[in-house]
Amino acid sequence: MLGSAVLGLGAALLVAGCGAGQITQTDTQEAAVNGASAEVKDIAIRNAELAYPEGVQPAAYVQGSDAEVLMSIVNRSGRNDELVSVSSDAAANVSVQGARAVPAGTALSIGPDEPGAGRQLQGEIVLEGLKREIRPGQTITATLTFREAGPVEVELPVMAPAEPRVAEEGHGEGGH
Repeated sequence: MLGSAVLGLGAALLVAGCGAGQITQTDTQEAAVNGASAEVKDIAIRNAELAYPEGVQPAAYVQGSDAEVLMSIVNRSGRNDELVSVSSDAAANVSVQGARAVPAGTALSIGPDEPGAGRQLQGEIVLEGLKREIRPGQTITATLTFREAGPVEVELPVMAPAEPRVAEEGHGEGGH
C-alpha cells in the first residue's frame, strides 16, 4: 500500500512539473516600466517617455509648449552607431543636444543629467512647439533615425508623476 502511495505521489509530481515548459505565462510579459520600448536592428530604445509636466494644473503640456524626452538607447551590436535625427508630427521642431554617438555595447541616456551618472553618455531631446495639448495617459509618436540601424518609431507616453495624486477638497472618497 505504501508503495502505491509513493508511486501515485511521484506520478502527480511528474505531471505537475510538466507545466514549467519552454512556453510560460511570463514569456510574453512586458517590463514593469511606464515608458515605451522599440527596436531597430541592434538598437534598443527603452523606457521612452515625455517628462511629467511640472508646475501646471491640471498637469498637461499646453499647445505651443516644449516637452523633454527621457529614454535609454542601447547599442547591442559590435559596431558604433549614431542618432542622426529625431522628428515628430506633434511638434514644430525637435532639438537634439549633447551626445549622439552610441558606441558598440553601450547605452546613451536621454534626459536630464543625473548626479552620479559619472561617465555615462548623456544627450537631450526636446519637442519644441507642441501642436496640441498632451496630458498624462496620452502618447505622441517620434521617429528616431540612426546612421547604421535606420529609422524607428516610438510611442512616447507622458510620464506618471513621482508623487501620489492628492485629492482636491470635496473630491475625496465619497465626495461626489
